[in-house]
Amino acid sequence: MTNREIIDRIQSLKKEKNAVILAHYYTRPEVQDIADYLGDSLGLSQEAGKTDADIIVFCGVHFMAETAAIISPDKKVLSPAKSAGCSLAESITGYDLREWKKANPDGIIVSYVNTTAEVKAWTDICCTSANALKVVQSIPQSRKILFVPDKNLGAWIIKKTGRQMELWNGNCCVHERITADIIINKSKEFPEADILIHPESYCSHDDRILNMPQAYMYSTAGMIRHAAASPKKQFIIATEIETIHKLKKDNPEKDFIPVHPQTICGQMKKVTLNNILETLEQEQYVVEVPENIRQKALLPITRMLEIC
Repeated sequence: MTNREIIDRIQSLKKEKNAVILAHYYTRPEVQDIADYLGDSLGLSQEAGKTDADIIVFCGVHFMAETAAIISPDKKVLSPAKSAGCSLAESITGYDLREWKKANPDGIIVSYVNTTAEVKAWTDICCTSANALKVVQSIPQSRKILFVPDKNLGAWIIKKTGRQMELWNGNCCVHERITADIIINKSKEFPEADILIHPESYCSHDDRILNMPQAYMYSTAGMIRHAAASPKKQFIIATEIETIHKLKKDNPEKDFIPVHPQTICGQMKKVTLNNILETLEQEQYVVEVPENIRQKALLPITRMLEIC
């Protein structure tokens, strides 16, 4: 089948089965183009909670589909690429948090939404890169905080808020490769460009980039809003490279330069038009979260969504 035939068949099955396709900004361009809703972790979580569809086809990595299943237990959540994992989510377990809770019974665990359902079940409140500052600022100063699992996002929150937190030593294997030197060198090539940086790339030991007047730290959705509102014509994008597809579509008259050609999440690329079609045809790879875990994990997600 040609791509056009696959797309037509997917559209037909969506209507027949009352299905919706949710896709992350890091998926392949052709997957983004077929999505009913394209977003970052926060936006996708919100959409999963309000959709009227019977079936959610979640185009992203596994923890994202789990989050949709936690929020919408009455929906059938399908993951086209069942093996799509995440180095960040896999860096911590529920056991790790249980042991920390034993040692710190009055402490608060803040989990980045890039975590498994099991980890969320031991979490007090979740956050995304879009609302992490607000989440941490909502916690009383008297409470000790463990922030998991992204050390770079956590270090950026500490820098911005002054709030001390214990940080888990996890990272995104894509964003971790984006160093201050890479950003600065690319800026020298394009001195007129704004630099849009994901906080998962923030290095607490090198603040040179924060002292650059044209540098901005944003969630993916924040980058998209900045590019649309800015009079600038060039932007250096320091996050997963596929974000540029959406940026170019929204702003065809502007130039978007990847900070490095290898900022690629291979796990996100496992989602293809072919496996979306197969998933819809056979309603396979259903994402299920045990009810006892789902109920516990729902509370920190709900708290996160209340602070958007």
